[in-house]
Amino acid sequence: MVFPINKFGSLENQFLVSMPQLNDPDFKQTVILMCKHDHNGAVGIVINRLTDHRIGDIFAQLEIDISSHYYSNKPVLDGGPVYPELGLIVHNRKFKSRAESWESSMDIGEQLRLTSSKDILSDMARGEGPEKAFMSLGYAGWAPGQLEKEIQENAWFTTPADHEILFAGEVDNKWQRSAKLLGIDTNKFSRQVGHA
Repeated sequence: MVFPINKFGSLENQFLVSMPQLNDPDFKQTVILMCKHDHNGAVGIVINRLTDHRIGDIFAQLEIDISSHYYSNKPVLDGGPVYPELGLIVHNRKFKSRAESWESSMDIGEQLRLTSSKDILSDMARGEGPEKAFMSLGYAGWAPGQLEKEIQENAWFTTPADHEILFAGEVDNKWQRSAKLLGIDTNKFSRQVGHA
């Protein structure tokens, strides 16, 4: 059975925020940007877990020439346990110097895109990429109905994606900041939230 989540039936462009009782080591105290959610399942990227890499490391590994260091020292996120070797870029639709349509891109709502191609990294290294972006390795995925069931079991709550949280601030406080969007203090969560 698939449960309706909101009036649109999709969590795309929403934050999925874990409840404190979710103890799965892959998702404990995480915030996930939902990139796709339909009858085929769901895909999202964890936005508050770090890898040991910087984007400059990825430029070097792919032998991309760097003429702008704007992105070089930015961290690479651990986007989730699915395909952890896959590099993904989430970016806004504003560009530093030229608008570009990168390969392997998909829309996340009206203001965000998800891209998995090397051409965006080349543009970022030249200072011609998106105004705001982050890179992750891997993603989180759910089979049809699986995420809906987890939400019914109080593993997650949802809130519209906030670009300030998405692109700015410390990674380690994004969970608390996302909860505050709904006026929730993460220290006062009840295990019974959501049960009628």
